[in-house]
Amino acid sequence: MTTEQLYAIYQQHPVITTDTRKITPGCIFFALKGEKFDANTFAQQALEAGAAYAVIDNPQYHSSDKCLLVDDVLTALQDLARHHRRQLTIPVVGLTGTNGKTTTKELINAVLSQHFNTVATQGNLNNHIGVPLTILGITSEHEMAVIEMGANHIKEIELLCSISQPTHGLITNVGKAHLEGFGSVEGVKIAKGELYDFLASHNGVAFINSDNPILMSMQGARKFTTPPVFYGNQLDDLVSGKITENAPLVSLSWTNNTTGEDYTVKTQLTGAYNLDNILAAISLGLYFKMPASEINAGVEAYQPKNNRSQVVQTATNTLICDYYNANPSSMAVAIENIGKITANRKALILGDMFEMGAEAAAEHKGIIEKALSTPVDERIFIGHEFSAQKAIAEGKTASFFETAEDAIAALKASPIKNSTILIKGSRGMALERLVELF
Repeated sequence: MTTEQLYAIYQQHPVITTDTRKITPGCIFFALKGEKFDANTFAQQALEAGAAYAVIDNPQYHSSDKCLLVDDVLTALQDLARHHRRQLTIPVVGLTGTNGKTTTKELINAVLSQHFNTVATQGNLNNHIGVPLTILGITSEHEMAVIEMGANHIKEIELLCSISQPTHGLITNVGKAHLEGFGSVEGVKIAKGELYDFLASHNGVAFINSDNPILMSMQGARKFTTPPVFYGNQLDDLVSGKITENAPLVSLSWTNNTTGEDYTVKTQLTGAYNLDNILAAISLGLYFKMPASEINAGVEAYQPKNNRSQVVQTATNTLICDYYNANPSSMAVAIENIGKITANRKALILGDMFEMGAEAAAEHKGIIEKALSTPVDERIFIGHEFSAQKAIAEGKTASFFETAEDAIAALKASPIKNSTILIKGSRGMALERLVELF
């Protein structure tokens, strides 16, 4: 079956799913393969549950004309999304980066949706499957799309750009993450820079943080046919801003440098490092001619979730829940932030960072040193990698635990109270288990 034939069917049945638990009447089920499963085996089940068609790539499961046989289901899904994208004329904002992708995507969506009918990546469905599904969810009613793109290997952003074909885009930052896949920070720069490459070669508009020397160097190495839009704290930026309060929720002032008008906005975010993410969203709102009142309404309305820069108030503590994921770059700015927060008592609870490869020991050592130099009252490190470096903290206010279970037992015996507590670690550490202790 050709992409054009499949697209004709999609136009009659525009709801796509890859999960038999999410079958809706008249949808199309794409039977993807995984490392431990082959969804071809669920094709008949999907049809019986109400799917109009099942796209398969194993002739063994071709049980009726409702089974659409293709060479490869994943490739068919990506090609279908790419074809659908070519039919669309709306602006598509693509974004990637080491840290802050999802928060920035949500902020941009919150701002733009004050004025436009906007569709955005759901959660963190930002990979070779999630991006096509998001594109295929765009209808004729949508006026704007915001597509988050993640990667842990070179050439992945290039692929996602070929599918989503962004007209506008930004890289939040470039730092130390997925070093096993990228090999080095230079590898991260190459991979994330694939978004700039696409924009530069397709007359796209890049939004660039002028305060970030790495991003400025990356954009300077490319020839953009349309001049980039800058945000930050330089005089010729479209928008600039600064934090006015961080206790722990952030307030900021920002300036439309085209008009010289100043504004203030209170957010529901914690972390001074979110200033760049907020300014990115504001710059897109200004670029698309939105009034400041709508931009501020969008920023104020965004409430973080999924344990990203999320503030939780308990009976005795203020928790900064930032344990969705962690890498050396995000860990460092989170530690810096709690050092700056206005609070009577502060504590750090940090879990191991995953996917560090050969850099694991050095990076964990560096984070311990940063934590030791940050003005907090208590420091707790959890995990094998941190524990292996505990000698450098000898004689300092710091505790080390091999496992989360060990830390939980210690915290039950000696609870932390009346404190602002940063909880941060890689997703695999499952640090959410600690929250009920506070």
